[in-house]
Amino acid sequence: MHDFDERPQHGRRIDIGSLEAFDRFAAQAGSMRGWRIQDVDLRERGSELERLDGSGALLLGADLPAGAKERLVGQGALVFDDVPEVPFNAYRSTLYAPDDLVAGIDDGYPSSFDARVYAWSRTRHHDIAHTLAAALHDHSIDDALAEWVQGKVIVGIMGGHALRRDSPEYRQAAHLAHGLARAGRVVATGGGPGAMEAGNLGARAVGCSSAELDAAVDELAAVPSFHGSIPEWIDSARRVAARVGDGVSLGIPTWHYGHEPPNSFATSIAKYFQNSVREDILLRVANGGVVVLPGGGGTVQEIFQDACENSYAEDGAWAPLVLLGTRFWTETLPAWPLLQAVMRDRPGAVGIACVETPADAVAAIAAFEPGARASGL
Repeated sequence: MHDFDERPQHGRRIDIGSLEAFDRFAAQAGSMRGWRIQDVDLRERGSELERLDGSGALLLGADLPAGAKERLVGQGALVFDDVPEVPFNAYRSTLYAPDDLVAGIDDGYPSSFDARVYAWSRTRHHDIAHTLAAALHDHSIDDALAEWVQGKVIVGIMGGHALRRDSPEYRQAAHLAHGLARAGRVVATGGGPGAMEAGNLGARAVGCSSAELDAAVDELAAVPSFHGSIPEWIDSARRVAARVGDGVSLGIPTWHYGHEPPNSFATSIAKYFQNSVREDILLRVANGGVVVLPGGGGTVQEIFQDACENSYAEDGAWAPLVLLGTRFWTETLPAWPLLQAVMRDRPGAVGIACVETPADAVAAIAAFEPGARASGL
């Protein structure tokens, strides 16, 4: 959530998502009117809560000292407790880190946080409380992501989830992301395996040389796929991630495809329950453009979902859309001719390209003014 620095005033909404922000505002206020406190542990702030008037405040999943909830509700605050019987925090105020999702994996992948949430999502049977919890969670991720993208020029990398680590295409995707990160772009992917993992790897290794990135890919190739041993696949990635650096990148996966583990190279992860929401947001945050690698039906869908937005955009409101792999996109899955037809006579037509190499794709993205399309959420 956003922690604003202004002094709270009557009628103004103040979003508070950390204990530090609460302390800052509590030191200069006598009332919590308009405060929206989300996922903050306030159990050690009993005296401050007793001093502050709770009328008009909203508390979502906040941990409170004994007696505080009853007092705040009596003053006119709205207090929503954690949703019972769900394995996640519906009011989470930050994006996930890779370690958050694999917490508990030492006891086997089914014991990890990610796997437990996926299992829950498959058995919730449309219970209204569970549906509400999932919706609240995705809204909270929306809020955290809106803050994260501010001020960043983000380029989306789309491509097949089945790409093996020992394939030339995986290496190509990693070098594409590496080049984009070195050109000052923040890489965003779908956060899963295959081309998505390669994209987050290349961005994370922004401080490495091309040879060092190749060495990292060579090491990962010893465990070419998560099929058969998800823990081994994750462990190999975590070892490489610790060595190649911490270049910033974003992953936006979904529990709709929860049988596929998230990759360990994205530094921030916005994981959603609703896949349709996730796909739309992944394209929407890519204000610096999109590069599409060879893939299947889902990848083709993403091309034309982005093309739809670009085709109706006014001059200056579109972002580049680059297809990587001329033979694939003109012969194997001939999306390029159709994309040209869709964009014909549109302002964004100058922003589409079909190129052969990662260096060509980076050059095509870099040729346009960053952030022409706002990444609003």
